[in-house]
Amino acid sequence: MKVYETKNLRVVTLVGHGDTGKTSLTSAMLFNAGVTNRLTKVDDGNAITDYDPEEIKRKISLTTSLAFFERNKVKVNILDTPGYGNFFPEARGALRITDYVGFLVCGVSGVEVQTEKAWKIAKELGKPGFFVVNKLDRENSDFNKVVEGIQKKFGTEAVPVAIPVGKESGFKGMVDILSNTAYIYEEEETGKFSKTEVPADMQDAVQEAREKLMETIAESDEELMEKFFEAGELSDEDMRKGLGKAIKNRELFPILPASAIKNINIHQLMDFIVDVLDSPFGQENDAKLNGEDIKVKMDPEEKTSVFVFKVISDQHAGRINIFRVMSGVLNADTVLRNTVKDIDEKIGSIFLLQGKDHDKVEKLYAGDIGGVAKLKETFISDTLAEKDFPVVFEPIKFPEPAISFAIEPKSKGDEEKISAALKKINEEDPLLKLERDPQTNQLLISGSGQLHVEVALAKMKERFKVDAVLLPPKVPYRETIKKKVDVEAKYKKQTGGKGQYGHCKIIMEPLERGKDFEFEDKIFGGAIPKTYIPAVEKGIQEARMKGYLAGYPVVDFKVTLYDGSYHEVDSSEMAFKIAGSMAFKKAMEQAKPTLLEPIMQVEIYAPEEFMGDIMGDLNSRRGRIQGMEAAGDNQLIKALVPMAEMLTYESTLRSITGGRGTFHMEFSHYEEVPANIQQKIIEEYKKQQEENA
Repeated sequence: MKVYETKNLRVVTLVGHGDTGKTSLTSAMLFNAGVTNRLTKVDDGNAITDYDPEEIKRKISLTTSLAFFERNKVKVNILDTPGYGNFFPEARGALRITDYVGFLVCGVSGVEVQTEKAWKIAKELGKPGFFVVNKLDRENSDFNKVVEGIQKKFGTEAVPVAIPVGKESGFKGMVDILSNTAYIYEEEETGKFSKTEVPADMQDAVQEAREKLMETIAESDEELMEKFFEAGELSDEDMRKGLGKAIKNRELFPILPASAIKNINIHQLMDFIVDVLDSPFGQENDAKLNGEDIKVKMDPEEKTSVFVFKVISDQHAGRINIFRVMSGVLNADTVLRNTVKDIDEKIGSIFLLQGKDHDKVEKLYAGDIGGVAKLKETFISDTLAEKDFPVVFEPIKFPEPAISFAIEPKSKGDEEKISAALKKINEEDPLLKLERDPQTNQLLISGSGQLHVEVALAKMKERFKVDAVLLPPKVPYRETIKKKVDVEAKYKKQTGGKGQYGHCKIIMEPLERGKDFEFEDKIFGGAIPKTYIPAVEKGIQEARMKGYLAGYPVVDFKVTLYDGSYHEVDSSEMAFKIAGSMAFKKAMEQAKPTLLEPIMQVEIYAPEEFMGDIMGDLNSRRGRIQGMEAAGDNQLIKALVPMAEMLTYESTLRSITGGRGTFHMEFSHYEEVPANIQQKIIEEYKKQQEENA
């Protein structure tokens, strides 16, 4: 495969709410670039970037897929991300490493929830971007209305650089505001177009849009602002130069009109990516080198470093690490150091990814994206670098799981197979979490939603031929304390011969939410030998994980070990571990223990006529409404609701809205459970303990 230098690269991540056309847009660009000989479609099950059997079956993107094309000697890497709530968090990896973000917005629905979330993440990461108003061939599509919605949500820095020719079924092209040229497309989805003069009935609208664009470009640069004030306008050359710079500095977000499914205006979008957006050459990324903050320059002359942002499982190649070259040049058949795990990794063949297809390449320059197989211990968020350049890039921040289920094999004896299979899937999907319930010994699987977990099980069945059933979701309650206490515990046992002796005094006090557990050693004068102090902490740690009130882990407290005593012959690590456990239980008795429950940030998206019923239902679930706002033709309700009240919400919302409502939730924080509900949980736990005794 051809090798591209850093200056001839572009990296764009496509994001947006589900069904805004990200995969269709990718397919249209690949077709126009000659990568495919036909316009592949999601509904036909042949889209290049939706190749997983579950994606084809469900007709939605479940994971980030990669594709690339060449245009005017420039290689454009496209990352096509999922838009549905359960799978959207997967986009964080792509957003982390991208240079530009393409926000897709439906020409009918306007700005929707996941687009807002993507904007928020892109803003946090400082990523520039542009908007594509897609589906303008659809009935009731309205470019101007959607532009107003974008500007209302994201600011007036979002401005059209082109306006559509025609509307709805008559949509047939665009006018490029900078060149003052119209592009008119053929009716068939060939992507063929002709250049013409601006239609007479559009000249006023084009002039108005040009003035707005000119003002926004001028406001982004002092030198251009002076020219604008002096001459009253900017030259075409100044506007072109200023546009690229303003986009890169996040001072302007262009808006372009399109129909991916009809292949209208996609050529102009491709030219925009290549001609207006900047290469990554010279871009600086934050990292640490020997614990110190540094900037790593995206330059092939620098030492080599790569960042792994995704892992996929291939039935032939095994685990594939997908990475971006952050600096230097990555050659095939070389050795790099995993600077996170501190081990060497042999890089064999490296390849480019075109959907599910792999094309070998001899090397990749800084800024390019590729894959490598058969690495031993390298996973998502790991850094690989030259041995004398042990740089570490910050890991990707993924949200906590929103829902947990117990999982059991359909066939007896398959539990180990399930555990092994899910661990493999977890390697490529960091949003999944696997753990064993310490009280019930059940295997728990957690994810960002029920559909997310169900898809993981479907993949497990498809790839590993093992089937499982989900049991009702588990609420991860926690326990904590509300009072500071001072206690001591002594473990003394004499049974002939060597005995057991451990004695400790501790202060236990509450910490603020989210602090989990702290242990402080304040032993002076050798009251407890240093070799036994870790045993006291271990005893407390093990006891806290078993809980006190209802078997849930105890969190958000601090233990200070300040005194105790020992016996030169009878003391041991085991004795002090038991003493620590005893002290913990004694402290819990006195420290006003209480139960905490997870509170979820819930976003519900539905037509306005259902708002009253939805809010009434949320109130009955102990929900706190935070706000309601318009979201295209629908309404968005934001609320904080206890997880325990949301376990069956999917079917309830479907019933209320007749299937027209959607929701997404993610973990927000923990709060104390109301006393009456606490009592029920504790009684249920005691009853279960008695039955298991």
